[in-house]
Amino acid sequence: MTQSILEQLDAVLAARKAADPTSSYVSSLHHKGLNKILEKVGEEAIETVLAAKDAEQNGDNQNLIYETADLWFHSLVMLSHLGGNHQQVLEELARRFGLSGLDEKAARK
Repeated sequence: MTQSILEQLDAVLAARKAADPTSSYVSSLHHKGLNKILEKVGEEAIETVLAAKDAEQNGDNQNLIYETADLWFHSLVMLSHLGGNHQQVLEELARRFGLSGLDEKAARK
């Protein structure tokens, strides 16, 4: 069976956690700790929002896709750092599927 890109990425992220931080960007993020990883997630979130605003104005989603990929990547690094993975997020999305967003949000309170 062929692994999805998310499965492949999870495997790479897990392997890079223990890699030499001078030879791996992901390892360097793990080495710097959660606050640095969160800083990157926040930075990428802002860049994604700005790219969405630009896409609305110019009708071109290319930079939005690029920035969204960066945001997803750094979010997966964050999950990996905390022992999580993409599958847990997909399972949560599957749990919510078919459930009204308003009902799901109300159930959180």
